[in-house]
Amino acid sequence: MAEPLFLQSQMHEKIWGGNRLKTEFGYDIPSRTTGEYWAISAHPNGVSIVKNGLYKGVPLDQLYAEHRELFGQSKSPVFPLLTKILDANDWLSVQVHPDDKYALEHEGELGKTECWYVISADEGAEIIYGHNARSKEELRDLIASEKWDRLLTRIPVKAGDFFYVPSGTMHAIGKGIMILETQQSSDTTYRVYDFDRKDDKGQKRELHIEASIDVLTIGAPANSTPVSLALENIESTLLVSSSFFAVYKWEVKGSVKMRQTAPYLLLSVLDGEGGITVDKKTYPLKKGDHFILPSDVKTWELTGSLTIIASHPNEH
Repeated sequence: MAEPLFLQSQMHEKIWGGNRLKTEFGYDIPSRTTGEYWAISAHPNGVSIVKNGLYKGVPLDQLYAEHRELFGQSKSPVFPLLTKILDANDWLSVQVHPDDKYALEHEGELGKTECWYVISADEGAEIIYGHNARSKEELRDLIASEKWDRLLTRIPVKAGDFFYVPSGTMHAIGKGIMILETQQSSDTTYRVYDFDRKDDKGQKRELHIEASIDVLTIGAPANSTPVSLALENIESTLLVSSSFFAVYKWEVKGSVKMRQTAPYLLLSVLDGEGGITVDKKTYPLKKGDHFILPSDVKTWELTGSLTIIASHPNEH
C-alpha cells in the first residue's frame, strides 16, 4: 500500500544552539544548546528512522539502498538531500562549503549547496551572505589581517525570507534566527572565522583557512527570486530550482488535491495542523512533522491550515 513515510530523527548539540527546538516545535532535546534537528537525513552522521507502516524501524539510508523504486530509481549513490531545522542562539561560524568535485576529492562525500527558509528572526537579526573581496589575493589579505567588517557582507533578515547558498558562498546564520535548511547530503564545513570564542573546554574550534580560500567564490552571491501561484485553497511558492533541488512553500487553507510530478517529495510542516489522505487513509499532520512521499504515492489530499516546505532533488 502506498503511504507517506514519517520520520524520527536526530538532534545535534552545538556551541551556538539553544532550546527553541523544544519551545517552538515541542521536540525532546538533549540540552539547552541544541542547534540542529536533522529532520530528513540519510547521512551517516545522523540517519532518520521510518516510524510508520510497512518500513517502520528501517533507517532511511538502508531504505534508499534496498528500495530504490520508492525514490524514482534514483541513480544517486546516496540519498541526495538533507533537511534540517537550525536554532541559532548565537552566531554560527563564518564558513563556506565546497562543491562536489572538491568535496569528493578531499572529503570523500558530496559538496554542499544549501538554502534557508527563515522560520523566525529576532528584531535586528542578521546573516552574513557573501564577501567584498574582489580577488583571491584580497580575500587572503583581509582574512590574514582579520578585517572582518570590511570583508563580510551583513544582511538583515525577518521571518519568511529565503536565501539560496551555493557552494563557495561565504555565509553565517546570526543570533536569534531559526531556519529550515534544505541542502545536499553533506556534513563538510570549512570555518573561516569563529568570533574567537572557546568551547566548554576552553579551546577554540578549528579553522580551515586554506581550504576555505580554495573553494570561496569571488563576486556577490545571486539569490533566487521566489514565484508564487495562488490556487483554490493553496498558495504555492517556488522558492528555488537549481541543478541540485527544487524547494516550495505551500500555504494550505482548506482541502487541496495534489499529484506527484517529481520522483519523490520531502515535506516539513512548519505551522498549523491538518491531515494528508493517501489511498483513502488519512494521516494527521501537525507543526514539526517531517515525512517523505515516495514514488508510489501518485496522488494525495491535504486538508486543514498548514504551512509546508516541500522539496525534491534535481539530479544532474
